Amino acid sequence: MYHQYFGLKEAPFSIAVNPRYLFMSARHRDALAHLLYGVAGSGGFILLTGEVGTGKTTINRCLLEQLPDSTDIAIILNPALNALELLASACDELGIDYDPDNTSLKTLTDKLQRFLLDNHARGRKTVLLIDEAQHLDFEVLEQIRLLTNLETNSEKLLQIILIGQPELAALLQRPELRQLNQRITARYNLEPLNLAETRAYIRHRLQVAGLAPDRELFPDAVVRRIHRRTRGIPRLINVLCDRVLLGAYGRNKARADRAMVEVAAREVMGERPAAKVWPWLLLPLCLLLIAGLLLWFYWPQQPVLSEHSSPAAVAAVSERHNLPVVTLQQGEQEEAVSALAAAGPPALNRSWLLPPRQAGEYLWALHSAITVPAEVCSTQVQEGLLCYRERVQTWDALQAYDRPLVLELVTEERFSAAALLIAVQGQEAVLASSQGLVNVPLTHLAKLWQGEFYLLWRPPEGFAKPLSIGDKSPVVAQVAQMLAELDGQERPLATTGFSATLETRVRLFQQANHLEADGVVGLQTLLKLNEQLGIDPTRAQAKTLLLGRAND
Repeated sequence: MYHQYFGLKEAPFSIAVNPRYLFMSARHRDALAHLLYGVAGSGGFILLTGEVGTGKTTINRCLLEQLPDSTDIAIILNPALNALELLASACDELGIDYDPDNTSLKTLTDKLQRFLLDNHARGRKTVLLIDEAQHLDFEVLEQIRLLTNLETNSEKLLQIILIGQPELAALLQRPELRQLNQRITARYNLEPLNLAETRAYIRHRLQVAGLAPDRELFPDAVVRRIHRRTRGIPRLINVLCDRVLLGAYGRNKARADRAMVEVAAREVMGERPAAKVWPWLLLPLCLLLIAGLLLWFYWPQQPVLSEHSSPAAVAAVSERHNLPVVTLQQGEQEEAVSALAAAGPPALNRSWLLPPRQAGEYLWALHSAITVPAEVCSTQVQEGLLCYRERVQTWDALQAYDRPLVLELVTEERFSAAALLIAVQGQEAVLASSQGLVNVPLTHLAKLWQGEFYLLWRPPEGFAKPLSIGDKSPVVAQVAQMLAELDGQERPLATTGFSATLETRVRLFQQANHLEADGVVGLQTLLKLNEQLGIDPTRAQAKTLLLGRAND
């Protein structure tokens, strides 16, 4: 078929679930994390909903692969059962013997309870997973709720996962099901892919199928059209992309175009071509755009400051150059205006070039209100803060640290200096200075910087080395609690021992934040956790804080 024409080893957009083509978007990883928390919890219901084709089956398969060996699971794929048939199916899945000629709700429930108690005594968990649960009727749902009454003094004996379409969530809102709804300990609605995820999804499947790195079958304009037609639903993306490639093959085209998407949409989805906007309707918009550009280029410039400039003029120029107005004591206004006027454009403003000690003090003040110690960047924890020093080669490497950093510089006169980097925006660095925040071209700053920088962060108490599966220490409990807070969960995935479930959650977190997904909790993972939990200030928080202080 067409896959050979495009140099592929196989058809990349089959709707069959193939583990080799597994694509986990950020929302898929979040969904899996919620299920893992639910299974590791003390029992109850876990709810996963999503539109048809959004990837619920993918999540199910990932969950089954991540469950520890000490878990027994019963999977019900056909929910069109009555209460008695459901219990019998659960017993069949778990290997529980019963007399098929002498069954009742009581006998099956009793046998299931004995199995659950024996499993609990052996340290094993039992999970009941029901797919397409939106088709369950009230009687069956009530029987499922009663199964969660099987418990010990500390936890439920059976964990139940309900998976279905969005109407399942609406069904559980009915008053007669409020008792079941209140027992749901984790719930997640799987949304379709956004445009960026759709682009990555298509590229991923083509690469797995063997597409050469230098070939492009779906240009960006085509991907946008596919996302619009499929609304980001993976199954529809597969169907549409398959038909588009088939159309390109039939026309001897090297890649797809938007016209092929429209034809394919009509064939497989019943979509009609988008209505065209008459060109003359766009004329007023073009005229407005031209007028806006003229105003932009010919708008009067701000006045030049002098020592006689008013405070209002100083405020205007400061705002134009992204320099917050600093509140000054009486008698300092003239001196400040002269300095600001002499500084000129931000590219020539040297107020951001700080003595090393002063830059460290500024950084410390963003993390703590406690007096700055004698040594800002210490290898020992001081007031809960630890310094981390590193050397990188590119600005891109610095972007991985979403926090304020001190860049260690050497001036053209060969003196030691420093700059407090708040953010990198395009081709400019946002630096803190005695006058507020200034934008400095990276080319200007790079002349003074050889790649050395340091940052401050708050490590978990007692953290001394990276944590991995099998480790047992109070630090493991702190990390598990941090992840639970991030996910909005009451119970962490571990207490003192680094479990396989916790390792899976760590890997998901690392993947979502573009870190090496090795399941080991090291410095980079902890830094990212601190940023997302607000333990350490991010770039945006530091910028807001500096602006607030300047305006106070």
